[in-house]
Amino acid sequence: MRVANPIAKIGEDLACKYLQKKGYRIIERNFRKGYGELDIVAIEKESLVFVEVKTRIGNLYGTPLESITPWKLRSITKTAVFYKTMNKNLPDSLRIDAVSVKLYHDKSLESIELVKNISQ
Repeated sequence: MRVANPIAKIGEDLACKYLQKKGYRIIERNFRKGYGELDIVAIEKESLVFVEVKTRIGNLYGTPLESITPWKLRSITKTAVFYKTMNKNLPDSLRIDAVSVKLYHDKSLESIELVKNISQ
């Protein structure tokens, strides 16, 4: 069993609240398939949205969004297509968004940013 990263969990919780305030309806969190994971699956307007959440304390390893590599994006895309195949009743319009969460060292929120349609 995989042990959850407490910093990632804080970031995902904050991202969910942030997205809900922006009108997203969260339908699933932490969906896993052998080759990938979807942090948040949501519906926004008429689109099924797969949200990658990246959380960091400080910039020692770069910004949160810089950590979404082409390999990671391919993995998200592959997992998203599988998810949609298994859930045919969901909207046909698909999109991948990202939420960047930066925390202070005391784990309080420094900043949060939504970037829509990162696969374009």
